[in-house]
Amino acid sequence: MSEWLSQSFQVFASTIRDVTPIVVVIVGFRLFVLRRRVRNLKKLLVGFAYVLVGLVLFLIGLEEALFPLGRSMAQQLTDPAFIGTVDDWTQYYWVYIFAFAIGFATTIAEPALIAVAIKANAVSGGSVGIWGLRIAVALGSGFGVSLGTYRIVIGAPIQYFIIAGYLVVLVQTLFAPRRLIPLAYDSGGVTTSTVTVPLVAALGLGLAENVPGRSALIDGFGLISFACLFPIISVMIYAQITQWLNKRDTRARGKDDTNAAENRST
Repeated sequence: MSEWLSQSFQVFASTIRDVTPIVVVIVGFRLFVLRRRVRNLKKLLVGFAYVLVGLVLFLIGLEEALFPLGRSMAQQLTDPAFIGTVDDWTQYYWVYIFAFAIGFATTIAEPALIAVAIKANAVSGGSVGIWGLRIAVALGSGFGVSLGTYRIVIGAPIQYFIIAGYLVVLVQTLFAPRRLIPLAYDSGGVTTSTVTVPLVAALGLGLAENVPGRSALIDGFGLISFACLFPIISVMIYAQITQWLNKRDTRARGKDDTNAAENRST
């Protein structure tokens, strides 16, 4: 109990140190630049206390649950007793399946993605579906995390994958609907939030520690970059498919109107 309290106090102190500059900047600009007094000071202080408590519990939860869980899953999935004799990268297929599943599931649950999808749906007048966008981002994240685990297994340099991915993004940008390109680029950022990052980072580190010949420092990190990159690609694919379907429906309605007009004339 005393050890837990000591750890909690240390995390609480470091959280206050990290959050204080944000508060100083916001309050300082309001008081000295905008020259407006801080309204609802009591409510603001209560909210700040909630933020501190939430961050402390979240950080403790990361260290006590999510990071160990991700590492233990990576260790168990790469255990020779589970996968047998490792001859090549194909023996790790359960790792790739788990990586896709965890990337998809954590992204679907991201509060930031939910907020962006709701706003995009409202601003676009319903043309961007909430669930359509969430699933598109989650598919891209799941594929990216799975590809990232494959890179760790084979030990390939990360820069080749990232450069190739952004080349695909550049080509897609030329053909994707212009109004959805900014949304696609923002969709890569919403995956790096409170739910996805801890589990994906833990999976990458655990996998690098348990695959023979891999370094946790060199090979374990970088998995999150895959989770950021491939949602951009998947959202632009989603936008291009949606645009194609809309054009097809428009052409179909145009043909129906033409046929109806011809029937009336005859």
